[in-house]
Formats: sequence, C-alpha cells, structure tokens
Amino acid sequence: MIRNKTLNRRKILVATVLLMLALLGLVGRLVYFMIFQSEYYSKKAEDLHVRERYIKAKRGKILDRNGVILADNITVCNISVVHNQIKEREKVIEVLCRELDLSEDYVTKRVDKVSSIEKIKSNVSKETGDKIRAYNLSGIKIDEDYKRYYPYGELASKVLGFTGGDNQGIIGLEVMYEDELQGEKGVILTYTDARGIELEDKGEMRVEPVSGYNLVTSLDYNIQQYAMQIAQVAMEKKEADRVSLIAMNPKNGEVYCMVDVPEFDLNHPYELNMNMSENIASDTLNSESSDSEQKADVNITNISAEQKQELLNQMWRNGCINDTYEPGSTFKIITTAAALEENVVSLEHRFFCPGYIMVEDRRIRCHKYGGHGSVSFVEGIQGSCNPTFISLGLTLGVDRYYEYFSKFGLLNKTGIDLPGEAGTIMHKKENIGPVELATVAFGQSFQITPIQLATTVSSLINGGKRVTPHLAVKVQEEEGRTVKTYFHKEGKQLVEETTSETLQYLLEQVVDGGTGSNGYVEGFRVGGKTATSQTLPRSSRRYIASFVGFAPADDPEILALVVVHNPKGIYYGGQVAAPIIRQLFENILPYLE
Repeated sequence: MIRNKTLNRRKILVATVLLMLALLGLVGRLVYFMIFQSEYYSKKAEDLHVRERYIKAKRGKILDRNGVILADNITVCNISVVHNQIKEREKVIEVLCRELDLSEDYVTKRVDKVSSIEKIKSNVSKETGDKIRAYNLSGIKIDEDYKRYYPYGELASKVLGFTGGDNQGIIGLEVMYEDELQGEKGVILTYTDARGIELEDKGEMRVEPVSGYNLVTSLDYNIQQYAMQIAQVAMEKKEADRVSLIAMNPKNGEVYCMVDVPEFDLNHPYELNMNMSENIASDTLNSESSDSEQKADVNITNISAEQKQELLNQMWRNGCINDTYEPGSTFKIITTAAALEENVVSLEHRFFCPGYIMVEDRRIRCHKYGGHGSVSFVEGIQGSCNPTFISLGLTLGVDRYYEYFSKFGLLNKTGIDLPGEAGTIMHKKENIGPVELATVAFGQSFQITPIQLATTVSSLINGGKRVTPHLAVKVQEEEGRTVKTYFHKEGKQLVEETTSETLQYLLEQVVDGGTGSNGYVEGFRVGGKTATSQTLPRSSRRYIASFVGFAPADDPEILALVVVHNPKGIYYGGQVAAPIIRQLFENILPYLE
C-alpha cells in the first residue's frame, strides 16, 4: 500500500515536470516568434492584406539625327478583376464581354476564379478603358499602361526592332539599348481585409514609374525614307528576292540609312508580310530544291506554328548585317589598296587580258568575252578586268595578301551596335593556294557582310583610318538634357594618305568612264565600283548585282552600298545596282549640301 502511494507520487511528479517543461517550451517558442521572428511574420501578415499591381514605365523614344520620332509610345489600359470585390457579377460579365469583344465563357471563367487579381485583357485602347471605368463597377481594375508605337510603320524596321508584350526589346536598337530605353516600373499597393475586400479608409499607395531615356541616332528620316522607296521600286522592277542598301559617313562611321527590303510593319511584327511571303516561304520551306523554278507553291496561311516562326525569323533578319555574300568585283578595291600600299603596281603599269588567265591548271575567265587586250592599271580597274587583279593578288602572294586582309579588319566583325552581326567566311591561311588566292583577289570564294564591305571601303577612301559603323549618337532625358554621348575612337591607320588619294582617283575613273558610269551624278564628283557575283551553287544561275559609291570623290562625305539579290533578266552590277545609287545621290547630295 505504502509502496503504491510512493509510485503514484513519483508519477505525478514526473507528469508535473513534463508539463512544466512543455509549458516552458511553448512560452519559449512564443517568445521566439513574437520577438525574434516578429518582422518576418508581420511581413507575411501584411502580404495577405496587400495586393501589388505593377505599372510599366514609359519607354524612351528613338529619334533620328534631326529629332524626328521613329519609335514612340501610346497610352493603353490593362483590364483585370478581383473576384472577392465583385458585387454585380452578371453586370461585370456583360460589360467586359461587350466592351472588350470577348466571349462570355472566357470572361466568366476569369470572373469566377478565386485569385488575388485576374487579368482579362492587355493593351486595350484608352478610350475603351475610360468607357469601362465609367460604369463604376466594383471589382474591375483599370490600370493605364504604355504600348510601343512606330509612326512610320515599315521604316527602318530591321534597324529599330520592336518590343514584346512585356515592353522589352526583341530585335534591333530596341534590344541593343534595352537598359537605356526601358526605365523603371512603378507599383500600385491596395490594402484588403481577410476576405480580400478593399479597405476604403486605406485607399491605394502608388510608386510612380520612371520613364526611360530617349535614344538619338545617326539615322536620317528623309534619307531612310527615300532609300527604302527606291530599293522597293528596284526590287519590284527586277523581281529580285531582296535589296540591301546602306548609306554612311565614311569619315566617322555614322549610318544615315540602312534598308533591307522587303521590310515589315513594326506595329504588327507577327503578321507575315504578304509581299515577301512567296520568296521567303519558297526558300525556307522548300530548301531541298536549289532551282527556284522547280520549287512548289507555298500557302503560308496553312502552315504549322514552327514553320510560321521560321518565316518570321527570316522576315526579321537584317541582310545588311546578319547575312554574308560573295562581294565580287567591289572587293577589287581592297586588292588595289594592298597592291598600292606594297608598291607592286603603279597607274602606268600594263597588263594583258586575252579573256582568261591560267593559274596552275585552272583557266579563270574574265567577264569580258575575248578579253580587254593590253590595258594600263587605270583601264584595268575601269573595265573591272579579272586577270589584272588576279595578277596583283599572285604578285602579293598568300602571306602579304592575308596580312592585309587581316590588317584591314576583314577577319573581325565591324562592331556595329546592332545584334547578330555575322563574321567573314574566309579560307584558313594554310588552305590558300594559288587558285584560292586568285579567286579571292577578284572577290570570289569567300563571303562578307554588306556592312563589312561598306565599312572597309569607307576606311580606305577617307584618308586611311578604320571607322566603326554605328547608329547611337547620344542618350537624353525626356526634357532634352544629354545623359550620355557615344564616342568612337579613331581607328588604326590602314593605308597611307597617298594610297587613299590614289584610290579616290581610280574609283572616280570607274564612274567617269568605266563600268560604273551609270552611277554618275551631274554636278558632283562620284567614285565607285560595280560587281556581279554568282551565288552557290553556280549551276543555280542566281546572281548578285552590287555597287559601292561615294561623293565627293576627292573628299568623301557619304558612301553608299546597294546589293540586289537575284535580279531577273539583266543582272550586271553596272546596269542594275549603279543606277540605284545614282538616284539616291541625286536626291540626298543636295539635301546634305
């Protein structure tokens, strides 16, 4: 009996101790949460009663060199609903269906969804947003937002680029200068009770967005507009696949215009351009056939999502910087510069062209059937004689020629401030034999981009200084104060000034009485060089006609390059491409004074 009582007392004591320990643990835990974790759980509690709605910042504008707005913003609205705040469900559904032209099923599902906030539609016009706001219905949230707007539609589409639904840049300058243009988003804070109902006495708290900076570019609206028009006309007249045209200041690398028609509508970038659909669809979807005449007709309205995206990617490509091509005879400018710099040729030097030249066991023909006969170097470049330039290349030899190829910057990208620039496709030095050297000397068997050719020629005829092509000039606040100016260091001296002056003279002779005579502009001294090259495979009989011209010939202020891909009928650079630059210069040289 006594033993049992003792055991019971011990049990009670143990139970009491355990209970006390449990209470102490609970108190300790409460102290830990209330004191040491108070900030964390206060934040959690606040989050349950606070809703955040972000406000997009107004994106900075893109301007041309004269202040013309090329990319702007328009005010739009985002329409959302908060389930717990809706008092007139049927009325809310009816209004949203009618004003937003949405199905009743779509709207009902979102109205009935229990969530902190449910988006109904974005990028609604401000007029429509104001109409919905006027109904004064609880539970509908209308937040003003900004949408990118391009006043001139297709103008400079592949240079400017466009933005996505989140207002971030996708291609072109829009993505290249995203940090400068995007700004900082704002936020709207709304306080609610435990049921999600807004607390009227608390109202809303706003943190206003900060607008992005404006980007001033070297583009000239007038030059870009006219260049696009003449390129479009040339493409349609010659039934060409594409026409690329660049105009730039050869002294400092500023790009005045960059055209790659067909362009696309920047305000509807996901709509395939029907004018270009046949060429792109044919090349993209039937690429297994090299002969365009044998390719099947393609109905672009009945293609898969993957095929459409591929077509869109092709439509957005900027052929001036993203694609390479064989430059043909325009590259004879580079061979000439290297030969003059090495003193292996003079203006009086004579060559003989029987219509071909033998290099090892290969007979390489001149474009002139029957040949040019005995010609001076001036006459050789005027007539674009292939054997003349093959002789120069072979005289220089692989080591010296490759050294100049590298020195002139042709093995590197130009560094233009646009995304996706392609690099030169060139033989490795150890793989260049006499035949490869001969073909490179007159612009075949390798590929470069149009911007690389325009930049290199600019650098050789401007006194010999390598330039960096660029579009961004400065960044400004909305009020006009300059925040940042872009400076581009003067590049290396590629050739002596005397070599550059001789090049200017020779290329003026090409326009004055040679293959580039169709590039002559009355009242101005123009220099230039024509080219006609053939795409691979050679059996496809697809040609590229091009012309690079500059003016004034003795002190160049502007250089322009046009590349016409696969013109039908006559395809020679002197007859197809040179007149395009003449038309451009006839209009913009007086404009540039």
